[in-house]
Amino acid sequence: MSKRDDLIAKYADDLKNKCGMTPDMDLLTKVTIGCGPSIYNADASTVSGSDPSELETVKNNFLIKKLGLANSADLDTAINSVIETYGKSERNKYRAVVYYMLTKHFGKEGVYS
Repeated sequence: MSKRDDLIAKYADDLKNKCGMTPDMDLLTKVTIGCGPSIYNADASTVSGSDPSELETVKNNFLIKKLGLANSADLDTAINSVIETYGKSERNKYRAVVYYMLTKHFGKEGVYS
């Protein structure tokens, strides 16, 4: 297995065990590939749920630019909901998992087809 496949398996495990979701492996793979090389960098591969600038980056770069959503309070609510589901105390909130949950939340799976 490649390093990326190992990471995708780790993300699927997080979705099952920490978030209580059964992952759509095809979508998870596409979201992971969409994250690019950041998944291999320890700092860039995770999202800090307590850092306002980090959450702003998720909103601007992923929700608005990638998924094409309009800037609204719903975006902040969704991000907070995903962070809550993942677990505020969970130290390693993987970017690919957060992005996957946000993609599902907004029903934007078509962006990855």
